[in-house]
Amino acid sequence: MSENISILVVDDEDRIRRLLKMYLEREGYVVDEAVNGVEALSMALENDYHCILLDLMMPEKDGLEVCEELRSKKSTPVIMLTAKGEEANRVQGFELGADDYIVKPFSPREVILRVKAILRRSAAFSDSTSSTASKDLVVFPYLTIDHDAHRVTAEGVEVNLTPKEYELLYFLAKSPDKVFDREQLLKEVWHYEFFGDLRTVDTHVKRLREKLNRVSEKAAKMIVTVWGVGYKFEVINE
Repeated sequence: MSENISILVVDDEDRIRRLLKMYLEREGYVVDEAVNGVEALSMALENDYHCILLDLMMPEKDGLEVCEELRSKKSTPVIMLTAKGEEANRVQGFELGADDYIVKPFSPREVILRVKAILRRSAAFSDSTSSTASKDLVVFPYLTIDHDAHRVTAEGVEVNLTPKEYELLYFLAKSPDKVFDREQLLKEVWHYEFFGDLRTVDTHVKRLREKLNRVSEKAAKMIVTVWGVGYKFEVINE
């Protein structure tokens, strides 16, 4: 139920916070507010929010710093709020673990749709805490994806992924050896018209490989770059 979903809105502009809070509460979400990066990081670490709307440019600690520090401890879904002229920073935000971004000025309706899309795919929002045996498993040597629980293990060790990293891995793993170009991945994994830099895919693949590699070098090698085309999932049996 939406009344059990908590969202943190972070922006140093009162008007924007009030607007987002009003529309999100209309959907039944519980909304907290933070006015700067220091306050936001403290609240995000102390509470288990289902989604964080995070302004990029803020005093004391900017959104990039908040995202980076948060990602070292949690996988809470993060949607960055950015101005039109901050494209390079948006790409950096993806590299640091942001799941999505919305460009100011934005439509409140767009924000709601993006939040709902994130929540649908988020492990925090999945109804997956049951101790019963999972039925939706994707199993390979060195890598197992439990889709019911949104859980990934490499050689028996759990890998902590953001919702978007998880969705990218799951999408590729469902079609082993099939090559997807970046445009296809943006459309299929992001699930809406996405007018972003194609490097968005590259940065997510990079982070996904890095996280897998920390646990299993062989699992990381399953994400294969097809030069000049895109990416594929390749099963390794040795």
